[in-house]
Amino acid sequence: MSRDSVTTVPGNPPGAEAVRRRPDPVTERRAVRWLLVGVALLFLALFLVVPLAAVFYQAFSKGIAFYFEALADPDALSAIQLTVITAAIAVPLNLVFGLAASWCIAKFEFRGKALLTTLIDLPFSVSPVISGLIYVLMFGAQGWFGPWLQDHNVQIIFAVPGIVLATIFVTFPFVARELIPLMQAQGNDEEEAAHVLGASGWQMFRRVTLPNVRWGLLYGVILCNARAMGEFGAVSVVSGHIRGQTDTMPLHVEILYNEYNFSAAFAVASVLALLALVTLALKLLAERHLSAERVDARAVPAYAGPVTLSPAPSQAAGRPVQ
Repeated sequence: MSRDSVTTVPGNPPGAEAVRRRPDPVTERRAVRWLLVGVALLFLALFLVVPLAAVFYQAFSKGIAFYFEALADPDALSAIQLTVITAAIAVPLNLVFGLAASWCIAKFEFRGKALLTTLIDLPFSVSPVISGLIYVLMFGAQGWFGPWLQDHNVQIIFAVPGIVLATIFVTFPFVARELIPLMQAQGNDEEEAAHVLGASGWQMFRRVTLPNVRWGLLYGVILCNARAMGEFGAVSVVSGHIRGQTDTMPLHVEILYNEYNFSAAFAVASVLALLALVTLALKLLAERHLSAERVDARAVPAYAGPVTLSPAPSQAAGRPVQ
């Protein structure tokens, strides 16, 4: 309904109309709006901007030379390298799983679909510390598979494999949870049309499904990567805190802080903060394109009626199509 109503004022010549503005029922007064915006900005300043500025202030409190010296420390380099390796393994695996799971859930009907959807949300309801403890109970020295792993000289807990497994567990819902609603909103019309035209399953996926969800996929990968690099709870349980070997960047920050080496701790933390800012910028870019894709998906009707194809000119003339 329009906010403006057109009324004819008595005594005016024909065609002369007065516009009377109706109050918008969903718009608050200017004072209320300014108050809400001010409260929101104050909240962001206190709980986001000030702590972020404090991290960089403490990181450079002893000078730029000390900052780069702290980052060049062998233990810090090992923590950065392990964090990157863990994310480089966990994120692609979660990408493949999330893409396959969302494609199955959104495009097909099968037994166990509701169970699969529930299991995808499991890491959201389980504490990361509990998930790390589960891996210790399974692969630790006294765990279910511990004796067999020791007999074959395979070490998972207190080693890189355990860190990767714990990271995969806490991050695998992100890609699937971004793609499932997007694929469901898009429907199956384009895939069905491609199938009618003779496309195989791989061709439908590569040329129809994947291009339509590329920005949603990027959005999920960004969130997954951010969680993988910043994970602390599950990794802390399975890593063993072996300095220079199984410490990721969050764990290394904790060790430096407990040793009262605050400037070095904040120097390493600033790297995570920079990664968070880059992640935020990429997230905003992907979110903008993702919202546009969802609007386009909702604008397409689920069923537009039968399609009537007019005959080609050569068919109308009775000549075969070459």
